[in-house]
This record gives sequence, structure tokens and C-alpha cells, in this order.
Amino acid sequence: MAQVKLNVGGRSYELLCRDGEEPHLELLASMLDAKARDAGQLVGTTNEARQLLLAGLLLADELSDLRAGAPDPAKAALARTLDQLAARVESLADHLEKRPANT
Repeated sequence: MAQVKLNVGGRSYELLCRDGEEPHLELLASMLDAKARDAGQLVGTTNEARQLLLAGLLLADELSDLRAGAPDPAKAALARTLDQLAARVESLADHLEKRPANT
């Protein structure tokens, strides 16, 4: 197992992944980070859980648009990846919302 450090929404996260998956996770994290910045611009000051939730919703919206288009193997693979990323974002947002505010 490899360890990768990802920066999303101004925070750093360390995750374990299969060897060789580090560049892919870094790419996904950069996509999520971009959406988190977009979300921050849309809603202004908010807690990070809500910002990441909105970022996940923005990604899910893009995924929905991709699924509505013609079937394409590359798009299908991207859709699966975005599904997995959205699930991780939801899990992270749940974790952050349950965490005490001062930690």
C-alpha cells in the first residue's frame, strides 16, 4: 500500500491507496479542490463540510451531464471515478460535521 498526501479545500489529507494509484488520486483531489474553491466563491464563508458537500454536488452535476450524453467508454470510466469521488466526499463531509468545532 502506498500513502498519498492530498490537498483539498485548503487542508491536507493523507490516504492509503494501492501502489501506483497516487497520480490518479492526486488528479481527483485537484478536481475536487477546484470545485471546493468554486463552492467557496458561490457561498462565501461557510464551514468546510458544507463547502465540500457543495463541491461534491458540483461534481455530481457534471457526472449527471456526462451520463445524459451518448454512451462512451471513456465517459463511463470517468463517471465511475466521479461516483467514487462523490462517495468519498460525502463520507468526509459526514465525518467533518460530526467532529467537534474546535478541532
